[in-house]
Amino acid sequence: MTRLIATPARLVVTAYALAVIVGSLLLLLPIATTQPGSGSVSAAIFTAVSAVCITGLTTVDTATYWTPFGQVVIAALIQIGGLGIMTLATLLALAVRGRLGQRDRQLAAADTHSTHLGDVRQVVGRVVRWFLLLELAVFCFLLVRFRQAYDGDWGTAAWHAFFHAISSVNNAGFALYSDSLVSFATDLWLIGVISGAAILGGIGYPVVFEVWRRWRTPHRWSLHTRLTVAGTVALLAIGFVAFLALEWTNRDTLGPMSVGGKLVGALGGTAFPRTVGFNSIDYASAQEETLLVTSVLMFIGGGSAGTAGGIKITTFLVLAGAMWAEIRGERDAVMSHRSISSHTVRQALTVALGGVALVAGGAMVLMLLAGLPLSLAMFEASSAFATVGLSAGVTPTLDVPSQVVLMLLMFVGRVGPITFATSMALRAQHRHRRYRLPEERPIIG
Repeated sequence: MTRLIATPARLVVTAYALAVIVGSLLLLLPIATTQPGSGSVSAAIFTAVSAVCITGLTTVDTATYWTPFGQVVIAALIQIGGLGIMTLATLLALAVRGRLGQRDRQLAAADTHSTHLGDVRQVVGRVVRWFLLLELAVFCFLLVRFRQAYDGDWGTAAWHAFFHAISSVNNAGFALYSDSLVSFATDLWLIGVISGAAILGGIGYPVVFEVWRRWRTPHRWSLHTRLTVAGTVALLAIGFVAFLALEWTNRDTLGPMSVGGKLVGALGGTAFPRTVGFNSIDYASAQEETLLVTSVLMFIGGGSAGTAGGIKITTFLVLAGAMWAEIRGERDAVMSHRSISSHTVRQALTVALGGVALVAGGAMVLMLLAGLPLSLAMFEASSAFATVGLSAGVTPTLDVPSQVVLMLLMFVGRVGPITFATSMALRAQHRHRRYRLPEERPIIG
């Protein structure tokens, strides 16, 4: 056991696994389900994995299968997964001992992606305050709208606003409606607020803090912030235009809506695949081209050190920059007047190729086990790995072995390919060669 949790990365994996186990046990309690005595073990485990990994894929209807107690458990698991178990462990260490030891700082740095161990105490405090304030703001907006337009009393409106605020800020995608948010697809207030919450929650703590401090001087932003903000805006714009064009005449999605309704529906269809995972349309009725575009958006994901999943925007743009440098015959990849180190490029390549391998492998297994067509298998696998939670209506119909495949993809996607690999590696992995071998160049292409 000591060897298993010898590094912060391994502790991250272990802690998330323990959260899944505890969550599964709570969801197996008779009080958690509307069907006492007949609660499904697989449904409890799958829901716990999905909640802790802030994904949103479900095999049962969250609105009708789980009682208020079960829904509270799901909300708590989402919050734990979103903030990060290691961040919470650091706060616990502060509360008990009033100080941070070196190991505590390493654990927090591993989860918050902080590069300065001495700043972890402040980073954790800012992350928690930011999340709670954002959730409170989203709760207030949603409360007014739910009470005004949909719910008959303040209690129901407050519960719906509370649950969906947590789910949206943490990019989880769990909803208390059987059709997710399809019924609200043309409601600009709801779709706009939830989309904004998902983007802010998923763009990453470092970006939010830096933009807040230097919003008047964007020329002083770090390269990471510039890439994340520019990439987010570009992908939202491209996704919006593509979604609108592909689904404009589809009678089963945007077709019957007014022009304004189509624009709002396209906003949700663009923002939600950025790993929040609410459904604004029925993806089972979407065009094949829409599924492909959505799969790409899900795979890229959001910002690093946020609640979004995927390979991350910076990973995608670093690889694009390295490609462009190679095409131009330049020695170094240069972005925004900064050169990208070869180590960073290799790291990005590892994450991207690892993600491709996991999604492709997961899709192939789903095709073999469940007999799914390629487009649906890729869509579900991409959604699971990127911890998005969108589904074309396939996940609830899968058998247990296929559900296990999705659970593994969700877990690996949340913990992170590099973190997961590090947690499973031996100590020997950290040894460095003290010599260099002769170079040789194989033929490429």
